[in-house]
Amino acid sequence: MTPTIFIVLAGLMGASGIALAAAGAHAAPGAGLDSAASMLLFHAAAVVGAVALARQGALIRPLLLVALVAWVLGGVLFSGDIALRAFAGHRLFAMAAPSGGVILIIGWLALAAAGLGALF
Repeated sequence: MTPTIFIVLAGLMGASGIALAAAGAHAAPGAGLDSAASMLLFHAAAVVGAVALARQGALIRPLLLVALVAWVLGGVLFSGDIALRAFAGHRLFAMAAPSGGVILIIGWLALAAAGLGALF
């Protein structure tokens, strides 16, 4: 795994989260952008933390990679769908936001499995 790409993606997720938070406050209040911003911001922090754990060798790497990919992909789908609805008036694709949410949950479960696997 190349953790550097995930740091780049986390930075982009964080910047996008701040932009969506500002847009939610000023450009499209009440459009759900606050939840989209939150998803990106806290998953960006989770990605940074998971990269640090990967570098420490603290968790099982393949499962940690699943968590990282899921957090990035799920965050983009969830937040992208909400942002597109707010600004363009249509969805990314049917069920994009719920799919992103399920992928985010899978990422957290992968992290838990990576931790459990490291115990044994």
